[in-house]
Amino acid sequence: MIDEICNAIVRGESVKLSSFMTFQVRDKNERIGRNPKTGEEVPISPRRVMTFKASNVLKQRVLKAHLQRKAKLKPQSPAS
Repeated sequence: MIDEICNAIVRGESVKLSSFMTFQVRDKNERIGRNPKTGEEVPISPRRVMTFKASNVLKQRVLKAHLQRKAKLKPQSPAS
């Protein structure tokens, strides 16, 4: 199954895993970048990149887990 997903991505196809995520391949144009150490401008060649987009179901589950963890760690205020 993983091989099929990888092969589809290599072919440039979008792969959607329902209620989990979508992988897409994007073409990026050539652009000018800058070396942060020297400030020298350098060309960045065109390339293909893979992007990942989490589904709303996954985002909500992560948010819910985060809020639950945060609630457990929150110190209780002393009763007056």
